[in-house]
Amino acid sequence: MSEILSQRLREAGYKLTAARMAVLQAISQGPSHLKPSEVWRQGRQFYPALGRATVYRTFEILTRLGILRPITLGNSVSYIRVQGGHHHLVCSRCGAVIDFDECVTQELAQLLQEQFGFEIHSHLLEFYGRCRACQDASVD
Repeated sequence: MSEILSQRLREAGYKLTAARMAVLQAISQGPSHLKPSEVWRQGRQFYPALGRATVYRTFEILTRLGILRPITLGNSVSYIRVQGGHHHLVCSRCGAVIDFDECVTQELAQLLQEQFGFEIHSHLLEFYGRCRACQDASVD
């Protein structure tokens, strides 16, 4: 994936410095929810002189290019890759976030595209409720 990200940056006119390549490598190998501080720690394995500012600037560029999307879950901001769909179950009591991959939105996406003439590239789906632990804790 870092090759694809590199190509997108090059096509947009950005230079691929060693520091920026380390960020792309860390993003490619990272979890689905990306935090700049974690990418900075991971990126330093590839380029020890990597600065935090470079990570934040690269996240800004990738967000402008439509490669990353910021999301807020509870009090935490992280980023997700914009490709296909991304799905969460969010506990409104404890703030737990559960990712799930099952996507049943293809028919809805097709309907929306046809109805509004809108070309859909990705989506974010979140369900809010209470996790099993919070349900069990409230049963006395």
